[in-house]
Order: sequence, then structure tokens, then C-alpha cells
Amino acid sequence: MGNLIYVIGIGEDGAGGLTPDSLSKVNNSEILLGGERQLNFFGGYTGEKIVLQGGLKPFTDKLEGLWRERRTVVLASGDPLFFGIAGYLVRKFGPEHVEVIPHYSSVQLAFARLGDSWQDAELISLHGRPIQGLAQRIDGKHKVALLTDESNTPAVIAAYLREFGMIEYEAFVCERLGGVEEICRFWTLDEMETSEFAALNVVILRRRPGTGSSLRRGFAYPDEEFQQRKPEKGLITKREVRALVLSELNLSEDAVVWDIGSGSGAVAAECARIARLGKVYALEKGAENLPNMEANRRKFRADFQIIHQKAPQGLESLPDPDGVFIGGSGGELADIIALCAARLRPEGRIVVGAITIETLYGSMEALKQAGLDCRVTMLQASRGKPILGMTRFEGMNPVYVVSGRKS
Repeated sequence: MGNLIYVIGIGEDGAGGLTPDSLSKVNNSEILLGGERQLNFFGGYTGEKIVLQGGLKPFTDKLEGLWRERRTVVLASGDPLFFGIAGYLVRKFGPEHVEVIPHYSSVQLAFARLGDSWQDAELISLHGRPIQGLAQRIDGKHKVALLTDESNTPAVIAAYLREFGMIEYEAFVCERLGGVEEICRFWTLDEMETSEFAALNVVILRRRPGTGSSLRRGFAYPDEEFQQRKPEKGLITKREVRALVLSELNLSEDAVVWDIGSGSGAVAAECARIARLGKVYALEKGAENLPNMEANRRKFRADFQIIHQKAPQGLESLPDPDGVFIGGSGGELADIIALCAARLRPEGRIVVGAITIETLYGSMEALKQAGLDCRVTMLQASRGKPILGMTRFEGMNPVYVVSGRKS
């Protein structure tokens, strides 16, 4: 076999599902590594078995001292390169020392049971990952395949979808795929939320026909779509300003964003939909604003994290940001900018929405003091208003959008 690590995918049908070549590699090996379930398929194996446990690093540390001297096979579920161990082993030992022999992935089998194509599906693993942020990842997607775990069960997924009003989906759940006790069937979200499932399962979500007409597209949604404080409607960044702020933030799909002084949560919601693979944290000191933030979080299917704190408190435990928007500072602007600048990732940006010349001056000085490249735009828009069957323009208060970029 030479000095190669063979990573062989295996299904619930066990050794009987392997090709003769794969089975020969297993039987001729001296070391067989894998999960306890995979190893149990080879009760008559005469070499040494090592159970994969305690995380990837201890496992690879053990593998490091074995594979050069002894014929080694690693067993993994399904396709080892699909959210599996093989990619990690290739990066660790080099592609020239690892050969991957895939089996059917669980997603392949699930879509085969459904009788539908899967090249256009969104594939998401919740295995060992938090469910937070799922809403913006799947909103608008026609088909979604979810890999679950003991925490993110089909019942938990159903409750989550209902929380965000994502009732346009039907669910197809496959349990024990490829095994003798396999069960695959459709579920309504109501049924799924109150049911129990086998630990090994895959969930496919498929949008029901005729339910996609209200999908949101683009960004900078109208102010009136957001729930905001009434009768005082001052705690929302206006649509025209929001468009420029989002452009200045220049967010990638996996960006980490801080929205400080979030108010209604409008900017946080828009950032979460743009950075759909990232994380968005919205800090707001006013308890009276939290219900509006929560309502907008659900309405816009933007699963950002709400933090009831007055900045800079509450920032120390957050991951370093790629983008920071400061819509309100509570008199702590200079300290907040200094802290954000120190934590900002390379190429990251801080954007401040200022409505007074004092805040304009203070933010520009603080950004320059922090060593950021600074620029400012004064935005003064006017909106059309009807008058006697005609249209006039009503001017809005000027807003200064100040941005600083870390080189």
C-alpha cells in the first residue's frame, strides 16, 4: 500500500457497501481508524483498531506516528470530503500522502430518496455548529439540505423556522439513510416540531410552489417596513443613509459586524442579510427599543444577536469586527472609536452616522487619531411628497457619513 493514508467512506450498509478494492485496502491494512460505529462493521478485523475520539488534533497526532511505518486506513461516514475528516487530513499531511475513496454522501442519498436534483440546493451543516444565523442563509433558497446533530434536531429546526415565519417550506426527513431501518418521509413544520427522530438524519427543506412572491431582494428597504418607536420615529437610520452606510462598510459574506447604538436594528438587519455567513452583533442601551429590534430581526429573517448594553461595555467579549457602524454613542464616541479601531481586522471599516457638526468633528478626529484612513460624505436627500395632485420635494436633515478604513 505504500506510505499513503487511505480515507475510505462507508455507509450504513457497512462493509457490504464497499467496493472490492476498498474492502481489500481495509483487510490488508495494519491500522484501522474511525468512529466506533464504523469500526464495528469490521468485527473480524485482525489489525489494530483505533477509535476516533477527543477531537481532530489528538487523532491526527496519533496518526502522525503510525502511517509512515504501518499500512493505515481511516474510515469515515459517506463522502469524507463533504463536511468530513478528509479535508483536514489532506491539509495536515499533504495531498500526496492521502488518498480519498468516497462513498455516497448522506445528501446524495437523501435527494435520491426525494427524487429531486441537488446541484441547485444550499448545503448547510449544523453538525457541531450553532443554528444562529440560519435564517439569512436560507431565506429565498428553493432547496436546502441540512446536516443535523443531537442539538440541532429536526424538531429544533422546525421551531426555528416558525420563529422567523419561514412557513413556506415543507420538510423531507431521512433517518438512518442506507440502513435496514431507513425512514424517509415528508413532514409539516408543525408535525416536525413535536416529533422525535433517530440521531442519524438529514433534513431537506423545499419551498412550496406559489410561496415565493414576497421574497425580499436588494437592500436599503423602506423605513416604513421596519418597526420603530412611535410616536417618536427618530431611532432609525433613514433609507438613503442606510444605502451609503452599507456601501461604506463593504461587507463580505462572512464578515463580523458590530452595530453600536442600534436603535430599531435596521442597519443590523441589513448587515445580517449581506453578511449571511458571518455574525452581526447589535448593541443598544435603551430597553424600550429592544422589542422593535426583536420584531425587525424576525420580520427580515436576519438572525443577528441583540446585546442590551451601553458601549463600550459589552464589546470586550465579541469577536474582532470587519465592520463597525456607530449610530449612537451615548457620549462615549472617542472611546468607542479607539476601542473599535484597536480591534478592527485588516481592511476593516468603521462608519459613523453623524447628525451634528460636533459629532462630525469628533468622529473624524478620533478616526485619524486611531490611524485610520478617513473620509466623509454629507448626504442631504429630498423625498417627493404629493401636493394638490402634483409632487413637491421635502428635504431631509443632512447626515454626515464618516468612514475610516484600516490598511
